[in-house]
Amino acid sequence: MSSSAIVRAPRHAAAGVTAALSYLAADAREPVSYAFQPPPGQPWESAAYESRACFIADARGTSGHSLDGNGFLLVDAPTAVRDFGDEEEIVSTYYEEAIALALQATGGTHAYVFDHLVRRREAGRTPLGFGRKEPGGPPAANGRIHNDYTEQSGRRRLALVLSASDLMPFVQHFSIINIWRSIKGPVQDTPLAVCDARSVRREELVRGEVRYPRRTGEIYQLHHGAHHRWSYFSWMDRHEALLFKQYDSRTEGVARFTPHAAFDLPEIPAGAPLRESIELRCLVVHA
Repeated sequence: MSSSAIVRAPRHAAAGVTAALSYLAADAREPVSYAFQPPPGQPWESAAYESRACFIADARGTSGHSLDGNGFLLVDAPTAVRDFGDEEEIVSTYYEEAIALALQATGGTHAYVFDHLVRRREAGRTPLGFGRKEPGGPPAANGRIHNDYTEQSGRRRLALVLSASDLMPFVQHFSIINIWRSIKGPVQDTPLAVCDARSVRREELVRGEVRYPRRTGEIYQLHHGAHHRWSYFSWMDRHEALLFKQYDSRTEGVARFTPHAAFDLPEIPAGAPLRESIELRCLVVHA
């Protein structure tokens, strides 16, 4: 992108911002969300959500984050991909880069990319919801706090990815890592917030369903807790990648689930370009 398209704004002098995050309402149980036109009489979302003003630390400039500790890690990882609008180039080039990055970050022996999604913030910056806003429309920024896998769906993913492999008997443990990157330039309006896995209590994670035309996904959503520690990395640019863990088969001593959500910065610079990003999911096996 040309430098003239970047709206330079003063960086936040404070070590973070206070912004609204969308939690699952306190009395909500077993939420269901549709990613396509729901059947007649069914709502797009069955549960209520509550907006909470949270302090979100700007983790840029701080060090010591780790996938096994906090559940997230920012790395400098330039990509050779020229056009993220080209699906073939994403699969042929970006998948290989992501596999190498995931193995380096985790020490795993095998890694498999099984999914990716390009998201674009809607013109007019409509209120953030659960992804896409229109039936069949492009994926939008997801403003609902969630974790992509549950205890059960994480294990199911291992079986799906390795269904044609002879590796399964040798798996010692495995994880699912998301890799998030801006594809347009510095993010100025709708960053991604990640919650330190160590600050989330198990009972605050609520199993939910996301229904697609041909399958149903199982995720965790999150009840509010004042002890949650949120972070984001200001001005994330195209050469950077945010890795965060969505599942770990180990049950003790490591981060297992990292809730996350997009949020609007309190003061979006006038004329700031709409955020465009790619999120990729990678299964990492230690065998």
